[in-house]
Formats: sequence, C-alpha cells, structure tokens
Amino acid sequence: MHIHLIAVGQKMPAWVDLACADFLKRLPRELQLNTIEVPLLKRGKNPDIQRIVRDESRKVLDAIPAGCSLVALDVKGSRVSTEKLATTLDNWMQQGQDIAIVIGGPDGLSNELLQHADQAVSLSDMTFPHPLVRVIIVEQLYRAWSILNNHPYHRA
Repeated sequence: MHIHLIAVGQKMPAWVDLACADFLKRLPRELQLNTIEVPLLKRGKNPDIQRIVRDESRKVLDAIPAGCSLVALDVKGSRVSTEKLATTLDNWMQQGQDIAIVIGGPDGLSNELLQHADQAVSLSDMTFPHPLVRVIIVEQLYRAWSILNNHPYHRA
C-alpha cells in the first residue's frame, strides 16, 4: 500500500525534513509513504485568492496518482482520533487501497477539490503551520501503525 502526502508548498525548513524522515524510516516496507509537493502560487499585492486556491487545487488534483482514495485535510472536515485513524489505516491496508492525503496551501482547498475527496478530515480546531502539519500527519500514521502492531510507541 502507498500513501501519497500531497502538499502545496516547497522548500520546507530542515526540521520538517528531519522529523518526517525519522518517522518514515520507522514505517514497515508494506506501508510506503511519499511526499509530492505542488508549488505554492505567488500572492502579490491584492491577490485573487479564489483564483489562486482554485489553481493550486487543480494542480493537486493533477498530482494525485490514479486509483487513490482522496483524503483532504480541511478545517471543516470531521475530527478523527488516533485510534480511529488506526482502524482506518487497517481498512486501507486490508483493501490494498492507495491513499492520497492532501494538505492545501495557506488559503485552503477549493470546493472543487473537496467535492472529489472521499473524506475530509480536520486535525484540530486550532490552526497549525503547514510545515508542522506534514510532521503531524507522518507521526500520526506511524502512531496508527504502532497501535495496529501492539508496538509500545503509543501509550495512551
């Protein structure tokens, strides 16, 4: 099974790459996670935010590998506990379904993209910086895997 983390934005701080790499090396071979970065569009003076979000979202849709189930991270999405994520991950692995998890740009995702999503998930009522969201997602996927495999990482 492959999980594709598709994120708007490039050139992440070194700490993001280090943190993600740490969790990625812990994942087993049967759970491959890769990141696909979509360029952030320029936001000049008085930008047309609707157009920018639409264009970024279309680039994200184009980047999704064929046959993937789409999970969009969205502030209005459903809240999912770590345990529920573990159950969901187990279902994905059982079905052999490849997954695309999408992190939008600073202005979010378009309604067009959200309509294509099989699921919309909110990480929290709080707003996180997009680089941190990458780390949170990778860590939570590792934690979900650890729950499924009775690994001591998850102690809650």
